[in-house]
Amino acid sequence: MSGAFNLVTPTEIVFGRGQIAQLNERAAKLGARALIVHGSNPGRLAGIFESLTSVDIVQTLSVSKEPDLKTLTAAIDQGKSLGVDLVLGIGGGSVMDSAKVLAAMLPGQTELMTHLEVVGDGLPLSARRLPLILVPTTSGTGAEVTRNAVIDIPEARRKVSLRDNQLLPDIALVDPALTDNCPRHVSLHSGLDAVTQVIEPYLSSRANLFTDLLCKEAIPKGLLAIKQLMESENPQARDALAQVSLFGGLALANSGLGVVHGIAGPLGGLCGAPHGAICGALLPAGIAANRDNVVDAEHKARIDQVIGWIAEVFETSRDQALPHFQEWIAQSGLPGLASLGVTEEHIISASQAAASSSSMKANPVELSTATVENIMRESFLSAESAHG
Repeated sequence: MSGAFNLVTPTEIVFGRGQIAQLNERAAKLGARALIVHGSNPGRLAGIFESLTSVDIVQTLSVSKEPDLKTLTAAIDQGKSLGVDLVLGIGGGSVMDSAKVLAAMLPGQTELMTHLEVVGDGLPLSARRLPLILVPTTSGTGAEVTRNAVIDIPEARRKVSLRDNQLLPDIALVDPALTDNCPRHVSLHSGLDAVTQVIEPYLSSRANLFTDLLCKEAIPKGLLAIKQLMESENPQARDALAQVSLFGGLALANSGLGVVHGIAGPLGGLCGAPHGAICGALLPAGIAANRDNVVDAEHKARIDQVIGWIAEVFETSRDQALPHFQEWIAQSGLPGLASLGVTEEHIISASQAAASSSSMKANPVELSTATVENIMRESFLSAESAHG
């Protein structure tokens, strides 16, 4: 781990239960004609919409799944004619990613494909983005503080990123109360994503002093919070997981991820399963593969520390920590990749595509295609084996 680092963060982060009350005043200082991107159940946000009395809501966009190129292009074309001068993203990771893309692309004259990684030209944004406020309603992706937006490209059968420091918002407003009573399966999937996103930056070859400070506290806190939420609704656990999600977004934006996300990107594009669910299913086997292949002593010690935290939270031995964790994930409602519609064909294709994934570049050790395939097979778990 190098002692040198540089940080990219939003202009301002507002965190705390009840802080959503600031949104109207904050929005009015940034713009007058707002585009609001929200999830598929706007009824949950009715009170927020009603509170926005100081801005004119000229367009809303409902996002029910990870954004795809066609949907975003249509929304950009429509938004350009409405004189939008402020974008608010209020929802999960897909909502916030969509809001980032719209804020970035509405002022410019270029096509979205010009700026996309892997399938496009990967060029920097050509115009300054619109003012942007991001408000998460799930605890998972940390997208409110990351500099990329994940976009589904069905024609290429993969998900890629629009990546630019301008995608960091003016304000990330994180109010854990907005995640209260989130459906159990969403809490599981997004919570496992949040945990993955503090574990992988801690194990990353690009880990630094700043990200370590975030991750060391967040890993055990996140594991305990998701365990508590699978037992019962718990405001303290919601607060903790919201903090872990925020810390994970900050950590990954500044030190990268690893093999779990390296696989999840292409695999999600192939099978269409939720990103957080894929990450959760892969996490135990991903940690195990890194432990079995890493040679650097410091990286090995970090992996052992993570395994120790898992053993402590789930009250088992270090030797049994990863198998026990995988079993707990399955019994909590995520019985492996098989339950997500992943096939053998998907495994082979994803293992080849993972090599070019940006996330894989920060993994603590280079893994062979065969090892990446094996991580997916170790994570396959049929529904029968999970309940048997």
